Amino acid sequence: MPSAARPYLFNDRTVDSYRDCLTEGIGRVADRIARVRGPFTGIAPDRLATEIARIDLDRPLRDPRAALDELEEVYLRDAVYFHHPRYLAHLNCPVVIPALLGEAILTAVNSSLDTWDQSAGATLIERRLIEWTAARLGLGPAADGVFTSGGTQSNLQALLLAREEARAAEPGRLRVLASEAAHFSVQKSAKLLGLDPGAVVAVPADRDRRMRPDALAWEIERCWREDEVVMAVVATAGTTDFGSIDPLPEIADVCAVTGAWLHVDAAYGCGLLVSPTRRHLLDGIERADSVTVDFHKSFFQPVSSSAVIVRDGACLRHATYHADYLNPATARVPNQVDKSLQTTRRFDALKLWLTLRVMGAEAIGELFDEVVDLAGRVWELLAGDPRFEVAARSQLSTVVFRWLPADPDLADPDLTDPDLIDRANRHARQALGASGRAMVAGTKVDGRQYLKFTILNPETTLEDVAEVLDLIDRFATEFVGDAVGGTVVRV
Repeated sequence: MPSAARPYLFNDRTVDSYRDCLTEGIGRVADRIARVRGPFTGIAPDRLATEIARIDLDRPLRDPRAALDELEEVYLRDAVYFHHPRYLAHLNCPVVIPALLGEAILTAVNSSLDTWDQSAGATLIERRLIEWTAARLGLGPAADGVFTSGGTQSNLQALLLAREEARAAEPGRLRVLASEAAHFSVQKSAKLLGLDPGAVVAVPADRDRRMRPDALAWEIERCWREDEVVMAVVATAGTTDFGSIDPLPEIADVCAVTGAWLHVDAAYGCGLLVSPTRRHLLDGIERADSVTVDFHKSFFQPVSSSAVIVRDGACLRHATYHADYLNPATARVPNQVDKSLQTTRRFDALKLWLTLRVMGAEAIGELFDEVVDLAGRVWELLAGDPRFEVAARSQLSTVVFRWLPADPDLADPDLTDPDLIDRANRHARQALGASGRAMVAGTKVDGRQYLKFTILNPETTLEDVAEVLDLIDRFATEFVGDAVGGTVVRV
């Protein structure tokens, strides 16, 4: 078939078309980002679903510009823009421009990081970044690892290695000990690994939502008494809600005495590895057997960019399977598929590589320090504001709080009903998102509804946060006023 009949296939005869399409697409996104006035339009799912459902995918538009016009209506107009300073919801970061450059390059070349003959230098770049990360962690010269799709996959692979290293233990006896504030992916990983429903044991946390080493030691002793095998201990360096960092040195001491595999989930807190001022908060992580890092959280990288790093690279053999057509056992070239749960895999390491080569590690760390500093100021602002109640103070960049109608010692009893306050906080979050002016997250603390700021944008200011707090107060106050049939007057 002549080339003219294949105008959309990327090759040496269509590079001008590629260049034009890419320029047009980037221009559209850049224009949209320049125009957004809030992180979200607040569009309802059913309305957007109707617009997308009417599109006939069997009738192509045949014109990239027409397709981009359509995309404005079904995606770009209503996308959630993490770069906006009043996006304060989840662990999503704005991305640095060198990483966007890497994204464009890796997508066009389309290397696959499973075998050397599909990636060449990309394999070595990823390996170099794994070495760099392992050195930052302090795991020693035998350390190794591999890039993954995200923290959930990194945690899964780490626990797979821990299970295999537990050797010969019956699956029904294996236990994973994790803080009650640990990420839900620990539970999911245990299920995927075929462990018993009760295999993950929640270790109590202290008032700052950090795992208690004494409670961990007690649980390990209980497992020993009941003939259960501690397959792994999962410590968290940056819990999703509270940004709390478990006491890693003390936990490592307990694991050293018992011989338990120590995995540290640092998906959120890994930004401390490049912090000029806060690296000490990760002290003890160098004693871990495996570590999860998410560069697409606190390194300001596009999704996806994560890795699992292990102290002893030899244990990655538990993920190795050979296929004659792909990576025969006799191969003498570096094949990353020998370390990964995935086969075909993107060259996501390129984004971090270009970020480090253009900006440098310290510049990334300074950005992360900025958001942590701001979170501290926001906590102080909330702690001094009678409209709100704050929960545990974060070591990172989250702030958990809730709206209160008035001083509970002076307020109308109807206004202090805990269920009403829960509903008011839920309503305020929903109304805020629907307004399109800001987005915050919600969570539960001791069974009660709270709100959460997740601050990962260095462009966010204290003034942005103060404006969001005023909006939350307005929406919650209106809701309670309607609920009790009157006007809520703050005492």
